[in-house]
Amino acid sequence: MIKNIKYGIIPIFIWNYSNFMIYLNMVVINSIEIQRFKKIREDLHLTQQAFAQELEIKGSTADIERGKTKLSGRVVMVLFKKFKINPLWLFGESHEQYVTLNSSDVSPKVITLKPDGEETILLVNQKAAAGYPHNIQDSEWYETLPAFNLPIPQFRNATYRGFQVEGDSMMPNIRPNDWVLGRALSSITELSDGKIYIVVLQDSVLVKKIQKISNSSRIKLISLNEDYLPIEIDMKDIQELWQVNSKLSFGVNEPANSVLLKQLQQSMNELRGQINQLKD
Repeated sequence: MIKNIKYGIIPIFIWNYSNFMIYLNMVVINSIEIQRFKKIREDLHLTQQAFAQELEIKGSTADIERGKTKLSGRVVMVLFKKFKINPLWLFGESHEQYVTLNSSDVSPKVITLKPDGEETILLVNQKAAAGYPHNIQDSEWYETLPAFNLPIPQFRNATYRGFQVEGDSMMPNIRPNDWVLGRALSSITELSDGKIYIVVLQDSVLVKKIQKISNSSRIKLISLNEDYLPIEIDMKDIQELWQVNSKLSFGVNEPANSVLLKQLQQSMNELRGQINQLKD
């Protein structure tokens, strides 16, 4: 499994000839991704324009190969998904050019650390959640998200992330604009039937209760609001999985009103049914 880990910036001071040579060597080493990026294109027998189309970028890959444009996290992700290119090989950290995707791996693709090495809890609001699946391996994108720590025992020895809920599909337990905090799972095999999860798919982030389907690679995503039908997905389409263990809610008097409203709606439906029976 491949992870990007964001560290603080460590300054480099050039104070003698020896350190200057080390610096030059670092510049040469850092260019290895450009060399290997070009090698991938040549191995695929693609022009710079055709390769750019495959990578979903405008124009051509000429500026990347000249070192004028940075190799973005999104391009690395596309290379990984389309051509099974090992990001560690691309940046000179591995001899294995290709990797095999492990459909059971649902662990976080990026984690963030404080200077002392302690993990932080990132907060993904509704707007950021729309772009989360497409930036899931871009460590620079995560810098735009707020981060904090909870110094309580329940949030130790694991990776946690917060997501803001959109919509009313999980009413009455989880309301629109609530925040749910989830503990990261590393494998789909850790999934427990009937629990609530934050499910990161290829194009969306959903908060749902999960129901396993016997003898199948598919699962059902269940809404607590009965107005929403279950969604059936293939487990291989899950990028990340976070088990919800707590929530942050605002307006403590509102849930009682919501329950009352639901009971009133149910009574109205029963009354309509009785009236229809009388008409028949």
